[in-house]
Amino acid sequence: MQPTHGPYLPTTAGLGGSPTKTLDDPITSIFLVLFVIGAVTHMFILQINMRRKHKFIMSGLLFGFCMARIVTCTMRLVWSTHLTNVSVAIAASIFVAAGVIILFIVNLIFTQRIIRATHPHLGWTKTFSWAFRLWYGCIIGLLAALITCTVLSYYTLDTDIRRKYRDVQLVGSTFFAVSAFLPIPLILGSIIIPKKTRIEKFGSGRFRTKIYILLFSSVILTLGAAFRSGTAYVPKPRSDPPWYVSKACFYLFNFTIEIIVVALYAAIRVDKRFHVPDKSHGPGDYSRTSPAGQEQDKEQTLEKRPSLADRVLSEEQVFDDDEETQVGSPIEKRIPDVESGLARPVSEVSQTVSSIAKPEETHNAEDVH
Repeated sequence: MQPTHGPYLPTTAGLGGSPTKTLDDPITSIFLVLFVIGAVTHMFILQINMRRKHKFIMSGLLFGFCMARIVTCTMRLVWSTHLTNVSVAIAASIFVAAGVIILFIVNLIFTQRIIRATHPHLGWTKTFSWAFRLWYGCIIGLLAALITCTVLSYYTLDTDIRRKYRDVQLVGSTFFAVSAFLPIPLILGSIIIPKKTRIEKFGSGRFRTKIYILLFSSVILTLGAAFRSGTAYVPKPRSDPPWYVSKACFYLFNFTIEIIVVALYAAIRVDKRFHVPDKSHGPGDYSRTSPAGQEQDKEQTLEKRPSLADRVLSEEQVFDDDEETQVGSPIEKRIPDVESGLARPVSEVSQTVSSIAKPEETHNAEDVH
């Protein structure tokens, strides 16, 4: 039975349904504690890094996401005690849909850094940089439209108007699913496409590990976003909710996936692995070690390399990752090898030259005698 005025009750079954005290309150409370721990952890990391002048704004974004999820869990707990309060239900549903886009943006920022490291001639172009900014703007714009249409849909019973609001919601949820998936093809493409320069390694740890971490988080975030978008395309009446809007699916494809990403990024210290030098705005900046050697590092980084067709692809060659890199580690000087066409370290070439020179010196000494 609908009230005489808005906000009106929804006519379709929503993901997770209405929360109950016996089932939802204990589960929601557990996730609330986990997100509080996540918020404290990422804020602690952010504060420590700020004191060390180690700028990494993604820790702040992850803290903001955890705070949004704390509000979401709190609103669901309030909703379970006020089931007839439609305003609380609206707020809870909005926070569920809105918070996760922060993780999408964080992954896209990491993806942009990977591409700039593997293909600096492409990643640092104005077109590529503005494409990412435009995508971020579309995410924020669609989020605003999604929130507006969600709220307005509760204040009308007109079928045509509700259908238009639902179309906007479908566009928004689909775009968010694409945003979650986008890092996967971009990262794989950066690996497959032949490189014109050496990889500009940044942060600490192996470069391949950065790729594995980003791919894993993107896959599970895509799974959650695609599931939410898919359920929105097949609405069912509240009187007969299907299995895919059950509470188990709600907590699995929302909070469980998100807390895994939050915990993973804190445990593997993305603030160190994905950190880049401040004021990086061109090829060579990711691998620079000091202002004095910046120009020399750029020349070394932009050195031409053979295409993938000219060599056998081992794991180290694909990722250009024969050694671990640390923040601020110096770049080893390399010179081209005439026979293989690959760049070889200066120390390695010096050893080869000295080994060739020693027999000649011995031979000359025998001639003197």
